[in-house]
Amino acid sequence: MRYATKGLGLGAALTAVCLAGPAATATAGPVTPAGSDRPSGPSVLVLTVAGGEDPATAPERRSAVLTCPPGPTGTHPAPGRACAALRSVDGEVGALVEADTDRICPMIWDPVTIKAEGFWEGREVSYERTFANSCVMEGATGPVFSF
Repeated sequence: MRYATKGLGLGAALTAVCLAGPAATATAGPVTPAGSDRPSGPSVLVLTVAGGEDPATAPERRSAVLTCPPGPTGTHPAPGRACAALRSVDGEVGALVEADTDRICPMIWDPVTIKAEGFWEGREVSYERTFANSCVMEGATGPVFSF
């Protein structure tokens, strides 16, 4: 029962934040501040790490909510570092994923699949990728999926 309540609260909180962002701006799409060519809006992501290589059947191991503006918050343990990493790639999670050449990982096949879903500055984000194991995933995604 505890997990069901926690999951429902997380879903309700994400829905409220995502719905409040566009409603607060009273426009159909992302808002562009005067003198800027960058859209603004909600930046709320649900980050998930699942065990397995098939995203459809991989059981979820852990998840976190990351909200960036106006300040880094959410259930992510290091929201400031994760938001800074995403800001450096303008919210493009795929651009964030790089091989950490200094990291030594075991050559063990224990696949993990990551997902990022939500909004970055009003743009919809939906990203998933499978890695050989958790060590490789952590080396490639830095602080964003380190929870």
